[in-house]
Formats: sequence, structure tokens, C-alpha cells
Amino acid sequence: MESVIAAIEALCQEVLKLTPDRIEKLPQSGSDRIYFRVYAGEQTFIATYNINTKETATFVYFSKHFKQANLPVPAIFGVNDTNTIYLQEDLGTDSLLNKLEAHGHGDYSYQLFQQSLTQLAKVQVLGHKGLDYSWCLTAKEFGKQAIMSDLLYFKYYFLDTLQLPYDKQAMLDDFDALSTYLTRTQNKFFMFRDFQSRNIIVQNDQVHFIDYQGGMQGALQYDVASLLWQAKAELSEEWKDNLLEYYMDQVDLLLDEPVDRITFVSQYNGYVLIRLLQVLGAYGFRGLFERKAHFLASIPLALQNLKFFMEHKRVGIVTPEFDRVLKLVVDQNMINKFGAPQANENTPLTIEVNSFSYKRGIPVDDTENGGGFMFDMRGILNPGRFDEYKKLTGRDKPVQDFLEQRTKMDKYLNSVWDLIDITVEEYLSRGFANLMINFGCTGGQHRSVYAAEQTARHLRNKYKLKVNLTHTNSANWVK
Repeated sequence: MESVIAAIEALCQEVLKLTPDRIEKLPQSGSDRIYFRVYAGEQTFIATYNINTKETATFVYFSKHFKQANLPVPAIFGVNDTNTIYLQEDLGTDSLLNKLEAHGHGDYSYQLFQQSLTQLAKVQVLGHKGLDYSWCLTAKEFGKQAIMSDLLYFKYYFLDTLQLPYDKQAMLDDFDALSTYLTRTQNKFFMFRDFQSRNIIVQNDQVHFIDYQGGMQGALQYDVASLLWQAKAELSEEWKDNLLEYYMDQVDLLLDEPVDRITFVSQYNGYVLIRLLQVLGAYGFRGLFERKAHFLASIPLALQNLKFFMEHKRVGIVTPEFDRVLKLVVDQNMINKFGAPQANENTPLTIEVNSFSYKRGIPVDDTENGGGFMFDMRGILNPGRFDEYKKLTGRDKPVQDFLEQRTKMDKYLNSVWDLIDITVEEYLSRGFANLMINFGCTGGQHRSVYAAEQTARHLRNKYKLKVNLTHTNSANWVK
């Protein structure tokens, strides 16, 4: 990671003619790209590190093409010689999802969704003009093969994981029929492929789009389905219907002839289904296979979204085996299987989370059964060895940045949580009252403190548990 940061500094000096004051790694999402915020005086920039050089080239080409058409995307300032790092405009940290969570489902948020759909129509239709689709990462067009790929992605990474019995040939026949039906759409322009509220940045109440490197030519309906049916946004049926009508109005302003709304909506429902299944496939891969907690936690909400769709919407084609299996997938017992148990005011379990110094001794568990977990953090590089961090702790952001950017702390903690979650859920089901989790390092000030803080937050967020957090060596911290 230090070599990447050095390369970002060099690119800033070459392209922007400035030396960064600091470079801060941003939280990683579902992709393998790593983002950094670069600070230089009053200015900030975003640097992206990506070993997939083709993906970088595609994003840069699309960005420059859209920017020339005066569309709301970030400006690209430069790319390094190896095509692994690029600098772009910093649009800020507030996504449309952040705004929705902060302001609720009121007039302000609704207006931002309308603005997003207005700009989406422009990017799709105006951005399509003169775009060289040979730059696309995979297929040039979201046609039958790409639709089948999404369906199979859901099948392999989610459906087959559940080990539900089904007629494989009948299922493939239904996939073929559905993908053929959706391919026969009238309006094909630029398609983002992942148009959702996290990829819409709001700056000064104006929307901007990011993360469109997976784009290709495709049906207008797919991106609208992605935005309006994003499970995390939890849009009401009224909002979804009204915003779809609003979007079709915006598209009509840009096309030579208005869309056939009956056909458009029927195929839109088909693309809603495809998008919901593609998301579940991604959650299955990232959560069930890679064991990433965020994606596992998202599965119940995604299943509820699919269940609502199946109960209220219709796709204009019969797929009997597929429909039968989907009903099994959204059964409430299946949804409950993926949900984490939640504590309430009557839950007896209290968890003690401690950081400690091995020099001062291991915390004692005085409860009746004792035991619990003891994790040795000394295999993680110690920030306390560096002068600038000696008097800080794992609660301070510079130390947190160091551990997240220069060590394998995130991977370590994900493994810890996989382990302790098994015990926590068993203790909740059996009515146990106590569990102790300890993190130790040399001084009990940096690594163990960070691990204890993050674990306490994880347990509170996931299980709503009572957690007592204690830094046992705080009286001896270097100050």
C-alpha cells in the first residue's frame, strides 16, 4: 500500500503540479478498486488504484466522452504510465442514499430522485451519441447473452447455494424465454449497468454520477429499475410508480418519438426482476462465498424486495419452473434464515469487550462460566513504533488510517467476526447472559484498542446487543 501512496504522490506532482499534504484511503465497497482522498491545501481530489488496466481505460474514456457532452460526471485529471492509477474530481462524500437516510422520504429527497432521472435520461440518450462501444469491458450490448449471464450468476452463486431441488432443464428453458423476451426492446442507448443511489453523488444539491465503467448499450428500463428498486432505498410503491412516469416524460423530450408506455412498462418489470436477481447473485458471491459481513446482512432486505415484486408485479411472459423456485426463495422461512437474531430489552446477554496489554496481564472473567475469546493482535504492524503515532490511540483517525491502509487489520477482523458471530448467535438462542471478548497487543494502546472499538460497533449494529467496552490499559497509555 505504501508503494501505491507513493505513486499517487508522484502522479499529483506530475499532473497537478502539487505535493499532497496527506492521502487517506477510503472504505472499500464491493469492487477491487481502492479509492483515496488526496488533500492539498484547500483542494481535494480522488485517486483510484486498479490493477485492471482495461477497466481504468474504459472509465477514463467514458468520463471524457460524457464530460464533452456536458453531462454530470467527474473530470479526469490524469492517469499514470501503467494505467493503474488515475486522478479525478472530488465530488464529495454525500450520495443520494446518504441524503435519503438523512432527510427521509420527503419532498427534498423526491426532488433529488427526479433530478437523477432527468440526468439519467440525458446520459443514456445524449451520451449514446458518438460513443465508441468497442471500449466496453465485456459485451458491447446488454443482449440475450448478457441477460442469460445475469440469470446464471443468480443461479450459481445464490440459488444453488440454497440447495433447493429444481428441474435444471426447465429452468434453463425459462431463462432462455425470459432473456429472448427482454432482448426485443425498442429503445437501446447507453446503460450504466449499476445505477443505484450509492453511485449518485450530491454536491450543492446537484447530482453527479460515478461508477459507470461497466456500461454498454442496452434497454433504457434497466437503469431505472436499478435505481427505483434498490432494496436499501426502500422507496414506496407510490414513489416508484410516479418516478417511473416522470422518467418516461423526460425520455420523451429527448427521443424523436415517444415511447410505447404499455410495452415499456411491461419490459421494465422484466428488467426489475433481472436486476433484483443480479443483486442477489452479487450478495451471494460476496457474502456467502467471500464471507463479507456487509453483503450477508443485505440478503434479507433483497429477498423482501423480490418477494414484494412477485406479489405485486407481472412480467409479460410465462416461466413456470422459474416462478415456482422463486416462490421457495422468498418464503418467509428462507428470509429468516439469512437474518441475524436481534436482541431486545429482555435479552439477558451482555458482552464484555476489552483491549489489554500483554505486559500488564490478561483480563479476568469473573462470571460463572468464564471463558470467551482472546485475540492476539501482535501479528499486525504496530503504529506505536512510529513517532507520529506514539501518543495516539486506536480511537484516533490517523492510527485508524494506518491500520486500514498499511496492515491486514480488515481481513483479520472479518475472520474474528466470522468466528465470534457463531458463538453470539448460539448464546442468544440459548439465553446465556455473559460473553467476554479480549484483544491484546504489546502496549494495549493502538491495535487492540482499534480492534475492540470496531468489534463493539459490529456487535451493536448487527445484533443490537448490550456491549460494555473497556480499554484496560488506558491509565498507562503514552501521552
